Formats: sequence, structure tokens, C-alpha cells
Amino acid sequence: MDRVVNMKSDFKINGHQSLMIGILGLGYVGLPLAVAFSKTRPVTGFDVSEKRVKELTVGIDSTGQFLTKELEELENLKVSCDSADLSELNCFIVTVPTPVDKNNVPNLDSLETATNLIAKYLKKGDLVIYESTVFPGATEEVCVPILEKVSGLEYNADFFCGYSPERLSPGDHGNDISKIVKVTSGSTDHVGKIVDALYDSIISAGTYLASSIKIAEAAKILENTQRDVNIALMNEAAILFDRLGIDTKDVLDAANTKWNFLPFFPGMVGGHCISVDPFYLIHKASQVGSPLDLVANARRINDDISNYITQKFSTIAAERELNVVGSKVLILGLTFKENCPDIRNSKVIDVYNNLVDLGCSVSVSDPILDKDEVYSKLGIQLIAEPTIRSFEAVFLMVPHEFYRNLGPSGCTKFLLPEGIFFDIKSCFDKEYSDFRL
Repeated sequence: MDRVVNMKSDFKINGHQSLMIGILGLGYVGLPLAVAFSKTRPVTGFDVSEKRVKELTVGIDSTGQFLTKELEELENLKVSCDSADLSELNCFIVTVPTPVDKNNVPNLDSLETATNLIAKYLKKGDLVIYESTVFPGATEEVCVPILEKVSGLEYNADFFCGYSPERLSPGDHGNDISKIVKVTSGSTDHVGKIVDALYDSIISAGTYLASSIKIAEAAKILENTQRDVNIALMNEAAILFDRLGIDTKDVLDAANTKWNFLPFFPGMVGGHCISVDPFYLIHKASQVGSPLDLVANARRINDDISNYITQKFSTIAAERELNVVGSKVLILGLTFKENCPDIRNSKVIDVYNNLVDLGCSVSVSDPILDKDEVYSKLGIQLIAEPTIRSFEAVFLMVPHEFYRNLGPSGCTKFLLPEGIFFDIKSCFDKEYSDFRL
């Protein structure tokens, strides 16, 4: 049974005019959330990056989610990197990254830092909501103890928590935050209703109130783990079909005629969600002695697909008596997914490194990336306009709308005669490519 909730009397389930919201983390998740809430109430957006805050202040969104005009029209949104601006707030929403380290172990540094910061300003009756993807139990096992220790307040007596996992897909402008059903939860039944009503005020698609924070955490991690496992199945099948001389897309087109066939496709799994979140579940499973062998194998399969792509290039090159050492190769697209200027955990980089290791001279082009940022983070010098008929091989790795509009002739014009064209995600009809997954 819930303990008596002594929240401030002006916290209302309907309307929430008195909730003074602060969002910590203004990236792909936090900024859309801040924008959505600011359309009905004042919102403070906080980010530790001074560069990010300065850009947003003048209407520049480097993630490409909002135009300058859209940001300039937001009168209720204040962005800041001064933590003192959090002192007058009573509702904190955490949207910071939750990556893994080099050993694929959950790295909660940003989450813990944000929690420590909130705890400095936490007052009786305040509400802290987490959106960052975590393993089941993390909010109450990792974050709540920090909030209690630093603030000196008691959980579910003095302050309260909620969890509402983010579900945004970067680059998918057709499904903005209002159009995606939002899972919500609270540390008590009453708080859950408050959290649910708060999000319901900005989500036209509706909300789903989970019965506990842990269930909401588990639901989010399972969503992305399921996708990872299904993509791994497609990648294994694609390798088999390639060895059998069967085109994978042709197989999927046929299989998709059955009403309950799931439309998953082979490909490289990168980014900061699907390629990361399963490791959080694997980590928690190992702690309780319940290993997830299927999930772990799926991660291995998807991480290895870049190696198969490189091996396939070597095979085709040998068949054509092309010496890969010194061959000029062009990679089109460097981001982890199409139409999204995000290079975090992009598996294209693995293919790039593999080709360099083979002795290829590799050039990279991506029309939606800032070349200075790419060079500073990866040491890769992007080329803006590849030279026509200059490359022994072209790899269309990320089918940005730019490349789709170029068409197959526009993407293969960079090839020398008898050059090799890899259309990794089957952007064009099969007759135009020498290999596709």
C-alpha cells in the first residue's frame, strides 16, 4: 500500500499549471521534450555543454530536429548551462545519455551526475522523472539513493520519482514526440497518475500508465532488445542467402505477403539505442544469475556484420583480379542511420577501419555531417564532392534522402569502369549493385 503522499497542495492531476519543469540534457531526446512542454508552460532546459546552449540560444539545432524559426518562436523555453537555474524548479526530467563502456558494461556516469545535480536543489514535494534508458531497477537502486543521500530527504515521503522511457527515433520527422504512445510510471499510485497526466498533456497518441517504475524500465529495454534480436536473425539469414545465391530482399518481399511475418531487415546496428540497450539487460541478467544467451549472440552477430561486408569486398575483388591494396574506395554515408546527423557508435566506421586495414585508400562523403566535427571526433576528413569515375569501389552505406534522390546512376558515377558497387541497405534495384545485404 502507498504511503501517505504529502506533495505540495498545488500539484494538480489535471492541468499541472503549477509544475515548474526542468529538463536535464538537451540532445535528441531532451530538446523535443522541452519544446513540446514549452508550448503550454514555462520550461528550463539544462545542458552541461556550453556550445550546445549557445547554439540553441540563437536558434541553431545541430541535431537537425528543429529549424531556427521554430526555436525562435518558443517564448516559454529557457536554455541554460548554469545549474543555479534549477533551484526554483519542482519537477526535474532527466534525458541524459546512458552508453556502455569499452567492455559493453553500462556506463551510468551522466545519469549519476545529473542525479547529483538535482539532489543539490531537491526540496520537499519535488518530483524527479527519468527518461534515460536503463536496466530494470536502476531508478530506485542507483538514482534514488543518490537523491536521498545528497538532499537529506526521504523517498516517497519528501520527494517522489517517475519513469517514462523515451521512444523517439532520431531522423524520423514523421513520428514526433506527440505521435508516439508514452509509457509512464510513478513511485506511488498517486504519483503515477500525476506523471501520466503530465505527459498526456503533450502526447496526442495517448499514454500507458505502467504499474511500477521497474516495469516501465523493463518495457523500454525489451523494445530495443527485441529489435536487435530480430535484426540479427535477418543478418544471419542474409549471409546464408548470399552463399546460396539468393537475393535477401527478394526473399523478404515474398515472406512479407503473409499477414504475420514481421518486417525486419538486415543491416548494421549502430547508434545509441538498439546496439547499446541489450547490454543493459544482459548486465542485469548476469547479476541475478539468469544469462540471456540469445540476446548476447544477437549482439555478436550484429556487431560482426561489418566484417562480413569487408570480407565480401575482398572476395569480389579477387574474382575480378583487383588488388585491394592501394585501391581507391569511396564510402557514401557515415552516420549510424539515414537522415540523422549522428555518428555515435556508427558501424560504418568499422567498415572504414576494416578497409584501411586491407590497404585501401578510403574516402568518405556525407552530405548531412559537419566535416570539422567529424575530423575532430574521428580523424576522418570528409570530402564534399567525390571525383567522378575515380574509384575502384563505392559503398553506399547510409541511404540518406540525398543519395536516394541521386539514384543509382548518381551514386555509381564515381566508379571506374568495372568498379564494384555495394548497396548495403538495398536502396536501389538489385541489378545496379554487386552486393547488398
